[in-house]
Amino acid sequence: MTIIFSGLALGAIYALVAIGYNIVFLSQKTFNFAQATLMMFGAFLAYLGIAVWGLPWWLVGIGAAIIVGLIAALEERVAVRPVKDMHNLLVTTLGASFVIEGVAQLIWGGEPHAVPFFLGNKPLEIAGGAVLPVEIAIVVVVVLLVVALTQFSKRSMVGIALLGMSEDREAAVLRGVNVRRFAFLAFVATGMIAGFLGVIVGPKTYAVATLGASLALKGFVVLAIGGFGSMWGVLVGGAIVGLAEAIAGRYWGADYAAITVFAILVIILMIKPTGLFTRRKERTV
Repeated sequence: MTIIFSGLALGAIYALVAIGYNIVFLSQKTFNFAQATLMMFGAFLAYLGIAVWGLPWWLVGIGAAIIVGLIAALEERVAVRPVKDMHNLLVTTLGASFVIEGVAQLIWGGEPHAVPFFLGNKPLEIAGGAVLPVEIAIVVVVVLLVVALTQFSKRSMVGIALLGMSEDREAAVLRGVNVRRFAFLAFVATGMIAGFLGVIVGPKTYAVATLGASLALKGFVVLAIGGFGSMWGVLVGGAIVGLAEAIAGRYWGADYAAITVFAILVIILMIKPTGLFTRRKERTV
């Protein structure tokens, strides 16, 4: 069971990155490839606030959310809004991730830094396996976040407007939706979520400058398996990728972990090209 718990926690971290991808995809029909790097920056801020300055974790989380939200706002203004071609956004957001990673490396160096978890690091015995409190917290947080965002998209005017933008951007404009403003707010919101999650993700992954690069690709694989735009698909995709990586790494070796994940991705996309939780849309012309 220990390997199952570890795999689910790992998959939950990938799912948290994929949730950020999903929110930007729904609002702008593109991806922010700096999303994982923003989470990496949040982990460094958690290290600075909790381990170095000794501040309460909740205060550090709020501060990290504000700072990373501002970084995301700056990224949207510099690397997203001026770009006219949506395909070029993939390049500019990837460039932004390199800049953020470089800044983190200049400030904190290339060595990993341990981030204390507010519930301690003593393993718990559950169903014959050992699990860390932070692993339970990560899984609980990703489930609660998906439930909250799903309800928000169904019951709030902002959420309904974002869904309308994802379905038909021109129709949303005709209905009076300020698409540019909502897209900006969605971008900043993903940055704030990534910053706050640094106090949860950092204790599991450590604060290290290469964290963004290692999470970015797996987060995209989770999104592709679950289906672009599906929050529930993110949960299932994260569990599949995390468990596959953990089990393959445990029994076949670390070299086969990534191969197994991408083999599963190829098989799923061959059977269902839109992902497990997204239906193919057809329109009459």
